[in-house]
Amino acid sequence: MRKMILALVVSLIASPAWATVNITVTDLGDGVAEISYDATSETQLVRAFALDITVDAGNIVEVNDFKTGVSVADDDGFGIFPANFSRYITVNAQGDVDNWGVAGYTPVADEADPGAAGGLGGPAITIEMGSLYDGDANKPPKSGVLCTLKVDTSCNMSVTTNAMRGNIVLEDAAEATPDLTAATNVPIVLDCFPAALAQQYTDFLAYKAAGLNADCWCAPPKGTGYQCDGDADGKDSGIPFKYQVFSGDLALIVANWRKKLPDPTLNPCADVDHKDSGVPFKYRVFSGDLAVIVANWRKTAAALPGNCPR
Repeated sequence: MRKMILALVVSLIASPAWATVNITVTDLGDGVAEISYDATSETQLVRAFALDITVDAGNIVEVNDFKTGVSVADDDGFGIFPANFSRYITVNAQGDVDNWGVAGYTPVADEADPGAAGGLGGPAITIEMGSLYDGDANKPPKSGVLCTLKVDTSCNMSVTTNAMRGNIVLEDAAEATPDLTAATNVPIVLDCFPAALAQQYTDFLAYKAAGLNADCWCAPPKGTGYQCDGDADGKDSGIPFKYQVFSGDLALIVANWRKKLPDPTLNPCADVDHKDSGVPFKYRVFSGDLAVIVANWRKTAAALPGNCPR
């Protein structure tokens, strides 16, 4: 019979043996960060994680994509949450759990818990995730995704281990040595366009609100880095000259001439000057955009700054 006490390994005292576990934060875009682990270089499995996650701006507002419950072959992972187990989960007379899908049962520790960094809606949280399985075929993998987090503004995200809540514990209750290099000050971008360019960012968001994708305004890889210099079509003219600003860009300006928000046929990439024509008409594609095309006509990438947006 599975013993639920195994889910509480984060509270065990660590032995002197050490192993390295890599923790990684990956920016998935649109303010979503993925928290993953890798212990493939070690002989032991990780049994539980207690991690503090912080951002230097804004708040962490959601936790998603986490496994819940017992690890089984076709749904393996760390689905036991010691911080919330007693609050939400009921164990039946046979020592099993009938329902792991209880609302509120997440890896995020309550901000009132001893040593917890904070709760959702603030700049820091603590997550606790352990494994429970029966048989080698159901073991959690040595590497994988723990969860994803959503932030409400662009920020830098960092992960540290939480000593009071247990750090990272291995199968024999030894404490692992974390490698947090790839989980320290990782930029998480809510939008690809920088908010520091205040007026342009406002217009970028106006396109987004209208259901129009203005990611071409952004730096690579979403944009070319030349859009604000007139590269409206996102490509050069091809061999032999490879002009970055040429007839294809002019054609896009003409196709969108005098269009304005919230016209669903308006292509934001033609708005190369990132502003409207002013009152009374507020055309998004007008003489200012044409002037940019003319100023950079037949210029190659090497002749342009390539540092859009700016």
